[in-house]
Amino acid sequence: MMRLQLSHSWHIRRHGYCALVTLLFLSVFTTMSSQSHAADFQTENDPLYTKSGSLVICGGGVLPHTLLDRFIELGGGPDAHVVIIPSASVIADTDIHARMSGWYDRLADNGFASLQILHTRSRMEADDENFSQILDLATAVWFIGGNQNWLAQTYVGTRTEERLHNVLARGGVIGGTSAGAAIMSRSMIADGKIEPLLSSGLGFLPGTIVDQHFKKRNRQERLMRALQLRPGMVGFGIDEGTALIVQGRSLEVIGESDVSICLSPSTKRPARIESLTPGHKADLIALKRAANSRVDTLIASTDRHVPDVQNGTLVIAGGGPTPKEVIDSFLEAAGGIEAPIVVVSNALGDYPPEQREVCGWLQDAGARNVTMLHARSGEELSSPSLIALLKAARGVWFTGGRQWRLVDAYMDTNVEELFHDVLRRGGVIGGTSAGATIQGEYLVRGNPLGNEEIMCEGYDRGFGFLPGVAIDQHFTERKRHNEMVELKKTYPELIGLGVDESTALIVRGSTMQVVGKHQVTVFDSPTDSSIETPEFAILKSGDRYDLRQHRRVETALAEADTPK
Repeated sequence: MMRLQLSHSWHIRRHGYCALVTLLFLSVFTTMSSQSHAADFQTENDPLYTKSGSLVICGGGVLPHTLLDRFIELGGGPDAHVVIIPSASVIADTDIHARMSGWYDRLADNGFASLQILHTRSRMEADDENFSQILDLATAVWFIGGNQNWLAQTYVGTRTEERLHNVLARGGVIGGTSAGAAIMSRSMIADGKIEPLLSSGLGFLPGTIVDQHFKKRNRQERLMRALQLRPGMVGFGIDEGTALIVQGRSLEVIGESDVSICLSPSTKRPARIESLTPGHKADLIALKRAANSRVDTLIASTDRHVPDVQNGTLVIAGGGPTPKEVIDSFLEAAGGIEAPIVVVSNALGDYPPEQREVCGWLQDAGARNVTMLHARSGEELSSPSLIALLKAARGVWFTGGRQWRLVDAYMDTNVEELFHDVLRRGGVIGGTSAGATIQGEYLVRGNPLGNEEIMCEGYDRGFGFLPGVAIDQHFTERKRHNEMVELKKTYPELIGLGVDESTALIVRGSTMQVVGKHQVTVFDSPTDSSIETPEFAILKSGDRYDLRQHRRVETALAEADTPK
């Protein structure tokens, strides 16, 4: 049954908010908010942290019907229970019915189940248990435009804010336009035409700063300066008549214009400003990782890392069927068929596959102690059984799939360090396809949206078992030579390795040997980025190459050095 209800909080006095009062409020409120939301720091800076539910963030101006229709669709369509929060508007206390006429029309057209309005200007009332109870059943909440500081002053850090976050947690949608867009991020642009004055918003989109009326009011400089004040944040500049739709890590744009994605410059990278247009998508976690990495590069070492496996062995396979001699080399390096081996399957997808699917090939080769690992949460990563499993392992194998999933699962965790420990105690790490690429220091084809691009900022760091290199796979079969040339020109300090299918590199110390049916292409010199086409070497099965000396190892010398 359709229902229209106004919150009971309409007795609050009207206020004449002048600029001086706003500035005084901000100076007090910013301090208060920073204390109230100190716990937000970890989630704001965690690139993997995303909210449940959906966001519809509109840049202001006249909104096409398609935007509001999408909002209703995400809120449940005909079953949507909509709550409007008009508190940013100067007329919220006096003429709200006129302001809401468009929503009433949608209600009359049976566009959704119920419409309720929630409004107060009293922070005390917003924190009252009874005031915002209507949010407990809401599936869609919309913030009208106006002055975002009034929203922040009233709702940030209150029981109402908690209930708003609960709407998202149970899969609902929160949308807003203009001020209702600015309030979406925790670091909120409160005022300023060029020099931004930052305060605290409601934090529905962690790790970001949202600006609106972006192109219409020429706000690029303002947003870039705000990002400099909040290192590690992603900036979204949303134009009028346009919406950024956020669902988990997925970003898309609908409407009449575009959304500008902005990252601050670092000591190694220029500012990044790119347009996300309707019909295209972006990945929020990749952008947050990129923003974080720009902070990291301020303190990162510029020294070239020497490609040297000081202990243990690497087996780097290029995809396709894995030759028997590669499997035999892996088992031998692990210590034989009785050695404890762990197969990491996260690259295949979010959910664990059948164990036989990922471990059967090793068991068929005679291995008797093989366990699958597919951890997905912080609790799993710290479980005593998982830690004991990896501490006992003499071999670890990474399956093919998508390498970004391995980054999300294990990068910068205790488990990544346990992988390195397998090498330190003389064990072996191997992998095929994505499981080969992850072994390099530079990660290629890490874009979660597809593997066509060889470079993806934010997903450009591998586990670094083989320092100073970038490893690509399916190399000749997928004609990836030119892309490795571009990578080499961009990062001349790296050694690029292109490994063909049914072929592998066995790496000990700084020497690698090719095993298998096809070839490995080595882009090692020169390091001058002005060279149009970097030189490369082709290695066939049995060939050896010294990564430290940057040269082939002659066959006679290699045989003399091989332990008998």
